[in-house]
Amino acid sequence: MSMPFYVSPEQSMRDKADYARKGVARSRSSVVLQYAGGILMVTPNISSVLHKISEIYDRIAFAAVGRYNEYEVLRKAGVTYADVTGYQFDRGDVTARGLANWYAQALGTNFSEPTGKPYEVEIVVAEVGAKPDGDQIYRISWDGSVSDEPGFVAFGGQADQVTTALKERFSDGMSLTDALAAALAALAAPVAATGPGQANGGQPELTAANLEVAILDRARAHRTFRRLQGPRLEGLINESRGGAAGAVTETTAEPAQDAQETPAKPANSGKPAPPAKPAQPSDEPPTGPSAAGEDGSPKL
Repeated sequence: MSMPFYVSPEQSMRDKADYARKGVARSRSSVVLQYAGGILMVTPNISSVLHKISEIYDRIAFAAVGRYNEYEVLRKAGVTYADVTGYQFDRGDVTARGLANWYAQALGTNFSEPTGKPYEVEIVVAEVGAKPDGDQIYRISWDGSVSDEPGFVAFGGQADQVTTALKERFSDGMSLTDALAAALAALAAPVAATGPGQANGGQPELTAANLEVAILDRARAHRTFRRLQGPRLEGLINESRGGAAGAVTETTAEPAQDAQETPAKPANSGKPAPPAKPAQPSDEPPTGPSAAGEDGSPKL
């Protein structure tokens, strides 16, 4: 008769933590940070339908890394918790702190169960306040531990390198463009440190096509979550990198000046001056919400 195999509780917890930590480390790093107008969330994501960043409630958003099927279950459960709490009590009673505590209990219970595997996820719950000092960012790990992250947080993948780079670039009161520039530089830091093709499976250049970006807009009433995508995101990326947008503006400005001066030269020839061409519409993307109010936010 064989003896049952015994594993101490301490060893079991260490094994579970290593398992979950390795699973999260295989994901791409994500960042969440404050800027003057709210909270910015940026993550590499080539999928346009499987979101890593989502709305939870009026002024609360959810970001996650790890196994999609696992953190999608947590996202839906968080939406249900927020809706029920807001219905039973008051919408103002739904807070990021309450959600973070609820997620911590759910993840901690799962992690401490003797059977089954832990969730391979890390999640962030962020809430935008009426003023910057009212913003809240909470990071919840696979074992249910919660940390309050003032200003910014990087999680998933090579989070330590991303955090170091983000700490060098972050400052209070940044504009949205400056915050996006800091986030992109921080997410690219692991590749810059190890060389292309070696960090995180060879992460490609970060562009609008392979980024998922959203904000909690402090100026909005009620639902503040808004996705940045398409031409609007491309314009913000160009502006944050200080390249293409400025070059286009300078190139188009000089021909316009020449066109105004050209009719003045043949004034004595007796020929009427050609009519001025109407100004072409600007290609610059809008920086605020569209007039129709369609912001791409999910209807939960």
